[in-house]
Amino acid sequence: MDFSGLSQGKVVQMAQQIEAPRRVPLSRGRVLRAAVALADDAGIESLSMRKLAEELGVVPMALYKHVTNKEELLDGMIDVVVGEIDPPVRGTDWKTAVRQRILSARRALLRHPWASRVIESRTSATPVVLDYMESMIEMFRAGGLSINLTHHVMHTIGSRLLGFTQELFDDSQSVDPEMRVVMIREMGRKYPYIAEIASAASHEGDSVVGQGCDDQFEFEFALDLLLDGFESLRRQEGTSGHHQRRQENC
Repeated sequence: MDFSGLSQGKVVQMAQQIEAPRRVPLSRGRVLRAAVALADDAGIESLSMRKLAEELGVVPMALYKHVTNKEELLDGMIDVVVGEIDPPVRGTDWKTAVRQRILSARRALLRHPWASRVIESRTSATPVVLDYMESMIEMFRAGGLSINLTHHVMHTIGSRLLGFTQELFDDSQSVDPEMRVVMIREMGRKYPYIAEIASAASHEGDSVVGQGCDDQFEFEFALDLLLDGFESLRRQEGTSGHHQRRQENC
């Protein structure tokens, strides 16, 4: 390229324009992916529209063209996580297919530890979440479960459908092992059976359900119990045509 007819200042300006990286246009997808990455790296508590704008190199107002507020941002982040769940496996029995997909959901939730808390805070499901639930219900129905039994299944399986278990209490704070022994011993004086279980449990340091619980084992143990029970009820329906229990106040 011949620069002989250009001033030195113009040449420098052109060189800077050539070397400058092209800015990736802001889009809803880019905003949501950046928000998920920020929550993964720094925790959901650190997420704010201002911080997200800084990460994207834009002013905060630019975000509002793509998400109207933080609540919509959180909904979209959950959509990103749900979008990571594997599609249904074809050509296998319903119980295996459901199990594999729920464990895929669990892997997605484990990649994003903040997601379960955000899901629990939502008051309504987005179309992406509804699509996922629809496909799961379809798997149960295609497997031979009646409408009534599938209704009970959805109530029973609850948050496990999305890969996590809602625990009664948050016992996830780390405790010094020696102090834990003392606490269990003191507890045992009044609550011997609770202390017995607490002292017998295996330990997994990063367990979502707290020290003393192998999180993955507990999740799969409960999931398998539920799926076996659902299959037993499905067979009962097939042989007796019964199981007409209905809950009027569901």
